[in-house]
Amino acid sequence: MEFDIIIEDGNIVDGTGKRDPYIADIGLVGDSIEAIDDLTEAKASQRINASGQVVCPGFVDVHVHSEISLLGGRDQYAAVMQGVTTHLAAPDGFGWAPLPQQLAQELWHYTQFAYGDDKVALNWNTPDEYLNIFEGHIPANLYPQVPHCAVRLGAMGWDARPATTDELKIMERTTRDWLEAGACCLCLGLDYQPSANADLNELVYLSKVAASYDAIYAAHIRYQLIGRKAAWEETIEIAQHAKIPVHISHERVDEVSAEVLERVDRDDIDLTFESYLYPAGMTHLAMMLPMEYQTGSPDEMLLNLENTDVREKSLPYLRDKLGIGNQIIGYNRSGRYIGKLLKDVSKQEGKSNEEFAYDFIREEIAIETFVMPWVTPPDENEKVLNQTACHPRMMIASDGVYNIPHPHPRSYGCFVQYLGKFVRERQLISLKDAVYKMSGFPAERFRLSDRGRIATDLAADIVIFDPDTVADRSTWFDPIQPPVGVNWVFVNGVPVINDGEVTGKLPGKVLRHQK
Repeated sequence: MEFDIIIEDGNIVDGTGKRDPYIADIGLVGDSIEAIDDLTEAKASQRINASGQVVCPGFVDVHVHSEISLLGGRDQYAAVMQGVTTHLAAPDGFGWAPLPQQLAQELWHYTQFAYGDDKVALNWNTPDEYLNIFEGHIPANLYPQVPHCAVRLGAMGWDARPATTDELKIMERTTRDWLEAGACCLCLGLDYQPSANADLNELVYLSKVAASYDAIYAAHIRYQLIGRKAAWEETIEIAQHAKIPVHISHERVDEVSAEVLERVDRDDIDLTFESYLYPAGMTHLAMMLPMEYQTGSPDEMLLNLENTDVREKSLPYLRDKLGIGNQIIGYNRSGRYIGKLLKDVSKQEGKSNEEFAYDFIREEIAIETFVMPWVTPPDENEKVLNQTACHPRMMIASDGVYNIPHPHPRSYGCFVQYLGKFVRERQLISLKDAVYKMSGFPAERFRLSDRGRIATDLAADIVIFDPDTVADRSTWFDPIQPPVGVNWVFVNGVPVINDGEVTGKLPGKVLRHQK
């Protein structure tokens, strides 16, 4: 048999987390893996010597704000350079289809903090119309989820109340439309508008619809209103009532979650979570306002912030949330103060941290993004990250934010940091288990049957990296730095990274879940 490409003598880590690494050749034909064997005598159009390097499945990022950046711009290849070959769309339930254009524009305004200055059409009447814009135009695969923010907005606007029976029926129809279009998951952001207004009845109702399609439930849980422990427990309640596997976004193993995870193990709850393993998040300042002042459309919220009583009630809340003011400004509408600490620019403007933050939300019409460091001490942070890195229910996901001036370093470094810091340097987890947490585990969990493993007849999404040098270079104050040590990345059999260089090819596909 003649192959298009043979990858020779690589140390294969197959993504199952079960088999130890082994040396073999891999033969690719078209977009598939056709053979794994000694292919010394076989013919091929191209041979790649992977001796001394790891050959593994492409990584699957289940929570990343990349769908628009994949279409072009500075960061189009930022995740692929780390070995990410599949991105899940609609993180935090963000999405803009199918919505009337006015509502889509309002939701784009609200979510723009996570997508930068990209221009999008916002005129998609069906899930398929939206998904079709990606075909032939992206360097990695895109896998849809049901965007709960758009589902709820289309049924009942920005109203901060429980849904009626008729509104639940409308949400069910839209959810089914997404699931019929191949969505793998009902995805929510329960601290974001309008998803934050969904009650338990709505979440269970829609989860039962998703479960009927063998889809799962994934959420940024309800931290702001009820706190972390209660939010974990709410997720368990949804799993039990709806009989659906559940997944929690961007979490960590500390005293709060460890206690709940013991119950999860004891009661055999079908629950997983993901982490990006950095001691800081990234979101907008508006999330730090009291929830009652976040509701409504962006224009309605901003009008409410003009009220002096709202300001006076919000400032103490912001003061508590902001702490010492060590947040880093990543993006805003006017481009002011990019890369600077909030406390420094507050002082420069002669304001307290909370006064600056409140005014900044208003002045930037709520289009602003900040790196948000954890408030706990550094030594405690590292302890938490270390115990998170090897938890059996954890998989890696970046929560990357792209095409903004100063992104979080996780956007350029999440996956390679795991390999460099937690596998090689700290030796907290084996290479085969680490690769599983970035490939086979997320693929299994989110129903990707033909990705996440090195095996014959599966898709040729493959990464070749040097285990001795692979590392992130992105830092808090210099985040736009590509990784090192990732030498080849194939997406559907096409080299998107070739000997460490971006090829410019766009072989990504829209993947669709089949029940």
